[in-house]
Amino acid sequence: MDALERIDQEVKNNPVIIFMKGTPQFPMCGFSMRAAKALSECGVPFTHVNVLQDPEIFENLPRYADWPTFPQIYVDGELIGGCDITLELHAGGELKTLLEKAAARQETAANAG
Repeated sequence: MDALERIDQEVKNNPVIIFMKGTPQFPMCGFSMRAAKALSECGVPFTHVNVLQDPEIFENLPRYADWPTFPQIYVDGELIGGCDITLELHAGGELKTLLEKAAARQETAANAG
């Protein structure tokens, strides 16, 4: 499986995922730190991928959704953006609603399947 297929699988199999430099507990850049903190403050579980541990994902992620920078946050398979957009959504209260809806859809699908 090539890197773009692995990225696609992660995005499709996780209702909320952040591709970041480092981890939520040990971020390796300020943008990743702030975006992960905003996600954490919403209280909805999310998955993370440390792009620094996988050079192929680091190289290919910007091509996946034509977004050149890190972090990248996906909700329900859609790119919502990077740090700035995530912080704006969080400040406006929209991020929590978006994440809760994604988590509820996943739970409904899991219960139906």
